[in-house]
Amino acid sequence: NLEREGYNITLAEDGVQALQALENEDYDMMILDLMLPRMGGMEVIRKVRKTNLRFPILMLTAKATDEDRTLGLEAGADDYLTKPFHLPELMLRIKGILRRKDWYEKPANNLGFYEFGNMWVDFNTGKAKGCDGEFYLTSKETLVMNLLIANLNQVVTREELLEKVWGYSPDTETRTVDNFISRLRKYFEKKPQEPRHIITVREKGYQFNG
Repeated sequence: NLEREGYNITLAEDGVQALQALENEDYDMMILDLMLPRMGGMEVIRKVRKTNLRFPILMLTAKATDEDRTLGLEAGADDYLTKPFHLPELMLRIKGILRRKDWYEKPANNLGFYEFGNMWVDFNTGKAKGCDGEFYLTSKETLVMNLLIANLNQVVTREELLEKVWGYSPDTETRTVDNFISRLRKYFEKKPQEPRHIITVREKGYQFNG
């Protein structure tokens, strides 16, 4: 029970109520199911992301295929947990999301402005220029890019990404990192299957080459 853990929660019965709640109150994050009446979770995410690219969203759903997970993350979810789940894991993910929210909001942890080739990332605003023009990164995408570029030309392990960006235990089995890397390559690589900047170092992790 989240309230027993000290959290104040608002329960929305459907997607429309969830959006109305966000308009009326200031929340730290949202836990969202995909299968909601009146408006599905995927549509809720898209509407939230049109006005707020940094608001943390955790998908909590019974839809557990890799395709469902990928679609949820591509729509703008920061994390994805499938049912059935263990409450301790949910609590760890919530704490990780809130910790990263605080981490991101501290300017000292941002790299400022980074340019590579004719592309760039403004870590203060999340605005970026990729292969197809200017756009905004989500907060989680910004954190991944921040960690990779902060370790320029050096390997960042999947375990380090999981721990520092998602707050997971390093031995967690998840495709989350791979899905986010694929997304970033679509933004910044002319040929995502033959990346020049976001490189996979086999059996080690990922490396950003400026």
